Amino acid sequence: MELRFRNTLTGEIEPFEPIEEGKVGLYHCGPTVYARPHIGNHRAFLFADLLRRVLEYAGFEVKQVMNLTDVGHLTDDADEGEDKLEKRARREKIDPWDLVEKVSESFFTDLASLAVMPAHHYPRATGHIPEMLEMVCALIEKGNAYQVGEDVYFHVPSFAKYGRLSGNKVDNLEAGARLEVNPDKKHPSDFALWKSDPDHLMKWESQFGPHGFPGWHIECSAMSRKYLGDRFDIHTGGEDNIFPHHECEIAQTEALIEKSWVSTWMHTRFLQVDGGKMSKSVGNVWTLDDVQERGFSPLDFRFFVLRTHYRGAMNFTWEALKGAAEARRNLADFKGRLEASAHGAVNEGVCARIDEARELFQAALAEDLNASAALAVLFDLRSDFLQGDLKTAEEASAALSFLLEVDGVFGFLGPDEGIISLSDEEVESLIAEREEARQSKNFQRADELRASLMEAGIVLEDVAEGIRWHRI
Repeated sequence: MELRFRNTLTGEIEPFEPIEEGKVGLYHCGPTVYARPHIGNHRAFLFADLLRRVLEYAGFEVKQVMNLTDVGHLTDDADEGEDKLEKRARREKIDPWDLVEKVSESFFTDLASLAVMPAHHYPRATGHIPEMLEMVCALIEKGNAYQVGEDVYFHVPSFAKYGRLSGNKVDNLEAGARLEVNPDKKHPSDFALWKSDPDHLMKWESQFGPHGFPGWHIECSAMSRKYLGDRFDIHTGGEDNIFPHHECEIAQTEALIEKSWVSTWMHTRFLQVDGGKMSKSVGNVWTLDDVQERGFSPLDFRFFVLRTHYRGAMNFTWEALKGAAEARRNLADFKGRLEASAHGAVNEGVCARIDEARELFQAALAEDLNASAALAVLFDLRSDFLQGDLKTAEEASAALSFLLEVDGVFGFLGPDEGIISLSDEEVESLIAEREEARQSKNFQRADELRASLMEAGIVLEDVAEGIRWHRI
């Protein structure tokens, strides 16, 4: 697979060439752990998971890092306002450190329910203060940053390439647009590397004073350098991270290391809800708990997200999620039918139809993760099977192997919540009992048994030989 990704930095779809042959360093902007992530946040995390899986499917050894922002992310991205975490902690009358643990636990629980592969490192900002201060001091020494009282700012005009990622050139940044007028700044676009506030609950003593805490942008630069080095391959996030966060990351890091930092930048689109933004006032800020309370599996939501291209517009509605759940169930049913049809046959790896499907699947993924085209290959194969085009046990076995290969990339199959596990012997016993009920014309009991089998994920098929069953 020769992978090609759209690089936000250039605006072009480019061949992917890792810095070190066979290895890939990935950094993903994780959550600000002041509130449980909503379904919109999870679109970015699921995209990161798909990217990692595709890279590994293509044969790369991947090192993945996703940070947790547990301090320093202010309510106004232009370095003004309250710290988001402290604001929530004050409102809930809880220690901010306890809030971090509470939200972090729910975040990891959500990732597990969504079948997201664990990253190799989940660094927390509060655990990397020395690395941040080292960068801040080095930037002052190089003349890219300056101290005002106990605050330190990065001087944006000192970095000539500022704006390459977002298109927000320094000359075009007007005070009052996204930037508050701050008399301490040499230029209105300058951003904080280190802030000071005696009332801040989370603060560290440093050479700049006793009441300091890091700015949001410096955190990711320091943590990515620690775990991935001065140069790495791919940095991702949501489209809202492009400016100012990622633009500022590039400026401060490349000003320090004096060379290119990240090769490829990839960003996913927002998830809209009912055609607009999620809003607490509207009451449509949904979490995975809401998804499950409506009777859906987190894997239904995973499938809903991943079947659309990561750069494509996506509108969440409950009806759309229902459609995704039905499509996922059809693929689970397809798996069960293939298992039943294979009859334990060994896949020798020779099947022209499956080879063609695999080639189309890989080509779709390789072209900037075209998930919709990749999954369409699987649904086409399912249609062929249902129409009888895959007739032999060997063909069914080959198709089953391919389906599992696809699931290794997309991760949409798994035991649904609430499904009862039955052994093969128990299934056969219930089928025999149902057949006896039918013979004695006790159709109510026969229907009850069929419903019990369906609840356990067992599908019955009437065939010429009698009853055939498979799991979903």
